[in-house]
Amino acid sequence: MELEHILTLLSQGEISVKEALKRLKDFPYKRLVEQGVCIDSHREIRTGHREVIFGKNKSISQLISIISSFPEKEILVTKVSKEIGNKLKQEIGSGIFLEIPGLFIKGKELGSTMLWKDKGEVIIISAGASDLSIALEAYFCAKFFDLDVGLISDVGVAGIHRIFPFLDTLNNAKVLIVIAGMEGALPSVIAGLTGKPILAVPTSVGYGTSLNGLSALLGMLNSCASGISVLNIDNGFGAAIMAAKIFQSFK
Repeated sequence: MELEHILTLLSQGEISVKEALKRLKDFPYKRLVEQGVCIDSHREIRTGHREVIFGKNKSISQLISIISSFPEKEILVTKVSKEIGNKLKQEIGSGIFLEIPGLFIKGKELGSTMLWKDKGEVIIISAGASDLSIALEAYFCAKFFDLDVGLISDVGVAGIHRIFPFLDTLNNAKVLIVIAGMEGALPSVIAGLTGKPILAVPTSVGYGTSLNGLSALLGMLNSCASGISVLNIDNGFGAAIMAAKIFQSFK
């Protein structure tokens, strides 16, 4: 945490009281008036997790200003377009852009987009390969939060036998994140096969009457299987942070 870091430097005599006051002047928030941005620098103190930047509809100048306000921190930006992601890599000079999940990460190495394990305390189950962008958003956000996470892809209800070889993995996990578009049936099926808590994420994948994910959302909310909590459409990050808060509550 930034506040803890400043106080540690002060206690060790590495910075003066005057310098500490200078660094603390923007607590508990910093307003960047020219960018229309107000940065919440106390969020990690209050909640245990620092601010994560929602990148969609933010300009490159806004994002650079926000990222530059946290020079010593690990930074996660979600919902980043290919154009903005590549510009961030050029302008920031460090960090990685994961195109498929649309994530920009600075200060933390999370590995390759297309390499993931299929075991962990948190298991993400993706119904179809078309849902993989949201599954990977959840996967890499969970890794960013230091969770032990695995991903099983393309095991939806059109061929439900594909999930059966992984039942031991599901039963050994502590939290399941189940991601599906179309009619959103997979969380109900998984909830009927295991007693693990499920965070269900509907995606906007589907044909016309999927209504950009609304059908999947309603299907998950109306599940007859118990133990399912439903996130918003395409909100892989929301599922990852919820899993992180679940694990944090037991520490």
